[in-house]
Amino acid sequence: MANSMGERARPKPARAGALLAALVLLIGASGCSTGAPHPLVGLALAEAQTFPYFPVYWAGPRFEQWPIAAADGTRSYLANIGDSVYYGNCVSGKGLLAGGNCLLPLQVTTVIYGIHSNQTLGPQENRLLRGVPATIYDEGRSIELYTGRTAIDVFSDELPHALAAVQKLYPINAPGTSAQNLPPPVFCPGLWGPEPANLQAVMAHLPRHACQEDEAERAYTRTIKGE
Repeated sequence: MANSMGERARPKPARAGALLAALVLLIGASGCSTGAPHPLVGLALAEAQTFPYFPVYWAGPRFEQWPIAAADGTRSYLANIGDSVYYGNCVSGKGLLAGGNCLLPLQVTTVIYGIHSNQTLGPQENRLLRGVPATIYDEGRSIELYTGRTAIDVFSDELPHALAAVQKLYPINAPGTSAQNLPPPVFCPGLWGPEPANLQAVMAHLPRHACQEDEAERAYTRTIKGE
């Protein structure tokens, strides 16, 4: 597979449709104002801060010059979509649906990882970021990191912003700081394409030898199928 970043990658089909549905719901909840958002306070932020199911990652109350514009919580939670935090100067577009000056510069989505191959992401690059496996795709505008039981998807307008956001990530609802490496994943991410040496070393020593167990299971499946 060609891993050139020169072609536009397609998002994962299942994730893309789910995200679109979530963004439509968020637009309906937040209205159609295209002005600067009011500070996110009270129940709106408290829902994210008390989200009970897994750590939800954000880049803090501001990312560079952009304030937090919206945050999901338990009431809008869908397991296949996860929980998101949005940054920007307007609240009507919500990232993928935005147009004109309403394109949000950053969205951070945390979701329970579901086993899949990253082949569907198209041209991509695998890296070690914040001490965990990560995949850069969508011409560098999107990064998926694998930590604990979750995947963190960082959607941005350009690679420098996406990489800067990765360095700022920490849980909004659990202990942790952006100065720490992220916890290693307890699963074997379905990376596709070349892996640098430092990433290979981490993949070989994941908790409970997740990748070795994954490969052993695939080998057993091939054996009983006579492949």
